[in-house]
Amino acid sequence: MMRALILGGTADANLLAAEIARAGIDAVYSYGGRTRAPADQPLPTRIGGFGGVSGLAETIRREGITHVIDATHPFAAEMSRHAIEACAETGTPLIALERAPWSRAPGDTWIDVADVDAAVAALPEAPANVFLGIGRQHIAPFASKPQHAYTLRFVDPPEAPLPFAADVIVSRGPFTLDGELQMMRERDTNWIVARNSGGDGARAKIDAAHLLGLPVIMISRPQLPERPRVESVAEVMQWLGHRTCLGA
Repeated sequence: MMRALILGGTADANLLAAEIARAGIDAVYSYGGRTRAPADQPLPTRIGGFGGVSGLAETIRREGITHVIDATHPFAAEMSRHAIEACAETGTPLIALERAPWSRAPGDTWIDVADVDAAVAALPEAPANVFLGIGRQHIAPFASKPQHAYTLRFVDPPEAPLPFAADVIVSRGPFTLDGELQMMRERDTNWIVARNSGGDGARAKIDAAHLLGLPVIMISRPQLPERPRVESVAEVMQWLGHRTCLGA
């Protein structure tokens, strides 16, 4: 009997959960626990880590999980690696639901970097207004360049003091192009640092940078071992042996 585990936390994962619920598939939705007020799901939900590869493997066995869908953020590399190893250990089929990364368009000014440390190094030495669109877990290295005026945007208010002075926006996406243009103009933004997440939910800041002619320091996705990967909810549903009314 099928029982799926969705490793979620993304907009695509939420769409998948809704479709799985409509199809009547027995499934559990798992949040990593970094968001204090996660969106409600139409499936039984668990919040928090598994305790590494061994903990995830034990959960798969104990809960009778037959299929695992990794629909985490493309930069949640540790969780994705744990899923690959735990599924290999338990012999559980695994598929990743992951949007294609963004591609550079004519006129874009991108500086491609491998990681956050390289992004810090790519920022200028002269003071600038910088929008860090990278999530709160990755901001600490930017304290090494305190001359910049940083704007941060979080889903939840920060619980602890930040490692540097910053203008903090508390807001949950998806964000609109008009809203991103307004935010960048109001703060006279000069530079943007972003992770290449792909998809539509976070795309507006990249489009706004294009229209304003702003340079974007684009952090590449972490490298992961090979695994089955699709880009749409419909493809996941087909993998599960069900039809879907969604086109993406």
